[in-house]
Amino acid sequence: MQKLTGRGPMRSPGAPSHRRETEHQFWRQIATGITSEKAAEAVGVSQPVGTRWFRHRGGMPLFMSKPVSGRYLSFAEREEIGVLRAQDVGVREIARRIGRSPSTVSRELTRNAATRGGVLEYRASVAQWKSELAARRPKPAKLVKNPRLRQYVQDRLEGKIHDAQGREVAGPQQAPFIGRNKPHRGDRKWVNGWSPEQIANRLQVDFPEDQSMRISHEAIYQALYIQGRGALKRELVSYLRSGRALRVPRARAQAAAWAHVNEEVMISNRPAEVEDRAVPGHWEGDLIIGLGRSAIGTLVERSSRFTMLVHLPREEGYGLTPRVKNGPALAGYGAITMTNALKRTVAKLPSQLWQSLTWDRGKELSDHARFTIESGVKVFFADPHSPWQRGTNENTNGLLRQYFPKGTDLSRWSEQEIQAVARTLNNRPRKTLGWKTPAEALNDYLKSAA
Repeated sequence: MQKLTGRGPMRSPGAPSHRRETEHQFWRQIATGITSEKAAEAVGVSQPVGTRWFRHRGGMPLFMSKPVSGRYLSFAEREEIGVLRAQDVGVREIARRIGRSPSTVSRELTRNAATRGGVLEYRASVAQWKSELAARRPKPAKLVKNPRLRQYVQDRLEGKIHDAQGREVAGPQQAPFIGRNKPHRGDRKWVNGWSPEQIANRLQVDFPEDQSMRISHEAIYQALYIQGRGALKRELVSYLRSGRALRVPRARAQAAAWAHVNEEVMISNRPAEVEDRAVPGHWEGDLIIGLGRSAIGTLVERSSRFTMLVHLPREEGYGLTPRVKNGPALAGYGAITMTNALKRTVAKLPSQLWQSLTWDRGKELSDHARFTIESGVKVFFADPHSPWQRGTNENTNGLLRQYFPKGTDLSRWSEQEIQAVARTLNNRPRKTLGWKTPAEALNDYLKSAA
């Protein structure tokens, strides 16, 4: 077989592998910001395969994000070669039909043919596997070849800290690294914590004449994140400032926080009548946050400045039940809890006073679609980093800090106490209302509309 194919014995491919083109398409989907599960579904592979691809490469596709060069035969071309060969079409005719040179087709039929059974038999799946296996160029990483450089990088990533007398300061006892999950930030070990960029540039200062002591910060990240590099200990990722075990694609990091906001609910699509404050019924909302993941919801009517406060007690089991991944939020302002609390608040006033609600971009209102259907109140979200678009609410939150200062546990206040504060604000005269109170302004509107 070596004389016929020009290659020595190759290990069995086992189950047919996914095509390299498929993995290229997978990484192009990842670059759009979607999850590995959705990217796998988009390219036609199972979700576990997509997750394995993402974790195996540490979220760093490297060359996989670039298209395959046209000088190489694609799997589609190999399938066409296999079909034509089975029909006894000649090499030159096959080459003419697929637009390749006859020597390319002849070499393909010889070198990448299946050899099981003692004869050459061309099958596209086997040919693709052989070509990908032969195309690998395993090159040892620089940190593997240079133990001195590897030790320098490792010491500065995980090196212990010392006080002025040179005594080691251990810090908290860190939980063992278990792969994907990073230790809780309150238990992170105290280390030197140099970033890869700091290490790469400091090498030029410490070893100005030794060119062997050079490495880029990207190569350090690859050694940490990508399985199979084997240059640095995997648990060193927990010593990075981010502490994450996988690199997060930029598009995903930017989209994840505001995935619940689409173009239809942007503030730019809010009715024009909201801007002039002439008609009551349009509200602005947000949370004021306290210690221990406590919060109070704040709602302010734009025309009358009437304020309503939403009591958000913690759910049963908070602080007692161990946290469950993707489990229910027990802090009191999870998406479902927040929506239910808002629905109860909306029911306290006539429906004509609830036309729209403009909210910050927090995830606590990610269930806004259900809220709109069940309450009839349209929800809009402000632009990123634009609190001035909800200026009435921001001003009211500042007034509320007189009663609920920053750095306090807001769960200590009962429903009755919170509503007493709201009543106080609603009976405070406002300059913008001609020294009327918000309660009087809202009452005047209700009388005129009756």
